[in-house]
Amino acid sequence: MAKRATKLELDAIIKGKIPKRYPLGDGLYFTIKPSGAMSFGIRFQMNGKSEYKGLGGYDKLHNNLGIARAKCEEYRVQIRQGINPKVKEQEELKQRQSAKALEEQLKESTFSKYAYRHIQSLEPSWTNPKTSPQWKSSLENYAFPIIGDTPVSEVSRTQVLEILEPIWYEKAETADRVRRRIASILDAAISDDLRTERNPAVWRGSLHGKLPSVESIKKAKAPTEERAHASLHYSELPEFMAALSAQDGIGARALEFCILNASRTAEILHATWDEFDLEKGLWSIPARRMKGRERHDIPLSSQSIALIEQQQKLTTSHFVFPNSSNGKSLSQAGMSSVLKRMNKNKEWKDIHGQLITVHGFRGTFKTWTTEKTDTDWLTGEMALAHKIKDKSSATYQKGQLIDKRRRLMQKYNDYATRNI
Repeated sequence: MAKRATKLELDAIIKGKIPKRYPLGDGLYFTIKPSGAMSFGIRFQMNGKSEYKGLGGYDKLHNNLGIARAKCEEYRVQIRQGINPKVKEQEELKQRQSAKALEEQLKESTFSKYAYRHIQSLEPSWTNPKTSPQWKSSLENYAFPIIGDTPVSEVSRTQVLEILEPIWYEKAETADRVRRRIASILDAAISDDLRTERNPAVWRGSLHGKLPSVESIKKAKAPTEERAHASLHYSELPEFMAALSAQDGIGARALEFCILNASRTAEILHATWDEFDLEKGLWSIPARRMKGRERHDIPLSSQSIALIEQQQKLTTSHFVFPNSSNGKSLSQAGMSSVLKRMNKNKEWKDIHGQLITVHGFRGTFKTWTTEKTDTDWLTGEMALAHKIKDKSSATYQKGQLIDKRRRLMQKYNDYATRNI
């Protein structure tokens, strides 16, 4: 075995510039190539075979002989343990490349892109040619506007609820099909190692307790829409609003705002500050959050503006009416629990003796509009964000009749809050 070369001896080798591989002792070598390039390396025996592994180039400025010897000794320890440093380094490189490839795959695997691939993989097992278009249509209409561009690894329960809540009560079976399809896609992503978090779209362990079951919704449905959503008669509304104003908490303010604007529950729960322009007195709900999948502008009354300004002082959350415990959107029970609490003092019922519901206040507004104002049918329907099916009337929908609706909502809010 060659003796350990000193720095001076290495300097002499370098000065000589003779292309050759020079032994420096302990298996360490120094190579000068015909091109003048210089590098360190280690020669070793593995399984009866002589092998050579480079240790990097020579650094004239820092004279890295000592670093090369330390690296050589590190490899010699591995060799004594039966580990081939060349093979080990190749495996580590493959692992790094694999990790990088997975990272790139995760970045590219948005929910929509992965969903289309998943549908394609299922198509051979489907006998009905309509199944694939139905999957795509439901996901494109309801899921993609909210999570289409979200990496499949980052889809959250909050987003799934944002998709489902606007349609869960009125289109329960459709909503459940959408949920099952999202769950199937995310299950596949977990199997493909593209997602480590649990599936937020499954019923048990995620959505159970956040939404009522489809079966319970069907069972609770009354013969008519009015009975399904028991509504307070408008003659009792001022008294109810006075009692509501005395209630504390985010849920109470959310319910108050919901009633003042005749809004759907989901529209209130997921309202964010960027949707409001208080100078113009407008609340613009994006199409992805609306049941009809069209943007809806709501002209705000002075009472609604005052309530929103009050909320601005009370919360720093992204949501206007956040859950006070975690800053996320208020749950479905946030407003209904206020009704239950108020019913302990006085039971608020509809004309059939049924306890009123949050959604029922839309019926209260509609009845008041019909019986106590000369508001035309189209303006009333637009105020409720109902889809206008009549083609001749639908031509007015783009303008949304903002000025007429602003006057209507201010009149309704003045009536509703007259006892406060």
